[in-house]
Amino acid sequence: MLQPLSKRFRYHFTGSRQTNTLSKPEWYLTQVLMWMGNHSAFMELKIQPILDRAGIKINARVELFRGLLSLALEKLSSDTRRLLFDDALFCHLVDEVLQFERELRGTQAYPPALPGALHVLLEHTVFQKWLTVERKLALEKVDALLTAEGAWSSQYRDIADVDELKVPDCAETFMTLLLVITDRYRLLPCPRSQLSFLALQRELVDDFRIRLTQVMKEESRNPLGQRYCAVLNAAHYTSTVLADWADNVFFLQLQQAAVAEGEEVLGQLGIAEAGRLASLEGSVFDGLLGLLERLRGDMLARLLDAIMRDIRDKAQPYCRDRWLSLPSQLDQATMSLSSSACPMMLCFRDHLLQLQQLLCLPLFQSCWQGLAERLDLFIYQEVILSNHFNEGGASQLQFDMTRNLFPLFGHYCKRPENYFKHVKEACLVLCLTVGSSLLLRDVLQQQVSADSRQPSAVAALNELGVFRLSPGDVLILLNLRTHWPGQ
Repeated sequence: MLQPLSKRFRYHFTGSRQTNTLSKPEWYLTQVLMWMGNHSAFMELKIQPILDRAGIKINARVELFRGLLSLALEKLSSDTRRLLFDDALFCHLVDEVLQFERELRGTQAYPPALPGALHVLLEHTVFQKWLTVERKLALEKVDALLTAEGAWSSQYRDIADVDELKVPDCAETFMTLLLVITDRYRLLPCPRSQLSFLALQRELVDDFRIRLTQVMKEESRNPLGQRYCAVLNAAHYTSTVLADWADNVFFLQLQQAAVAEGEEVLGQLGIAEAGRLASLEGSVFDGLLGLLERLRGDMLARLLDAIMRDIRDKAQPYCRDRWLSLPSQLDQATMSLSSSACPMMLCFRDHLLQLQQLLCLPLFQSCWQGLAERLDLFIYQEVILSNHFNEGGASQLQFDMTRNLFPLFGHYCKRPENYFKHVKEACLVLCLTVGSSLLLRDVLQQQVSADSRQPSAVAALNELGVFRLSPGDVLILLNLRTHWPGQ
């Protein structure tokens, strides 16, 4: 039954026929698939019963498929060697073989235990050529996507519900490229060959990280700019996707295969990680995730440093305000924000709104929390510890903080004062009544010289709501008060 099909195959796809062309491997691969599909029902309904009655334990359909596949493999083996020096035609051949394998295993239900067409691509010379071309084309695509006009903008920027991650096109396209490479080598029957492609993917990710670092350095003079924030979003997105892949069954299987292959393969992944990989505590992407996290942390630090420089400039009038000569709260009809604080508060607000527009939500959360932490220390050290306060000054400071600064961050969390513990507790101490202040100072002075963490001193502070500041810190704050009896 196979002879007439074999004769037709050789007639059309060997010799000088126009149908025998190196640029069209899909012609003979598609023909083989068509013959499989056309004869499948006949083999199952007509031939198989005959074999069954004769007691011959052979699957007629599979045997026909094996014969047809052998024709394709003979032709593929011949063509592949002739295309090793033509990258374009070689890539096209690989694409068609991969598509043929999917159709063979999927539509035609060819048994997975039997070899298909992919082993032709695993011959050493051919496989090395495939890896080389895959690397070359991937790097060319990365070059193109990073220099494209809209590389650092998101194609979903006008769709608020979709653009939560604010991923620049270059990062999304790059991860799609890696996903396509994964789909191409996922079908390979040899784990060692799959690990070679995994090493290529790791190399590409590291190259992309280096390119992101280069762009970051170019934009570091303007860390509040759109492009700098886009690089930060790209690093975060790449890290997030790789972390998800680390838990994917396919990559977990590759991880176990890497351990099983021994030091030769683990040399690419890091022999020191063998134990963690074997126990599934680590992943094949851990090293890259660490480098991307370092880049992300460095960029966030630069961003926060730039914001704090701006805030320090705007806060100078507030730092030099006359806190020891402000009128008492009782002498004012209504309290309002200190005029010297307005530039600083506007600076906070504008930067928070800008960051919310430019950064993805996880990065923005990290950013505003880091900013709150730095602001807390800045105001505590530069405003509170650098001044003395009368009763009116302490009340005004508390009003500025609790009614103006903290609510700026109230849009992002329910209890923003928890991110300003130094400032909040300092305001509590400065605004204590005279009697409470005298009692607290006596308790602290008696014990701070002996042991700054005596239980009675700490308990007294905790009772007032002071948990972050030490007894020594509280004594310093009490000494900044000017409203004592007799003064």
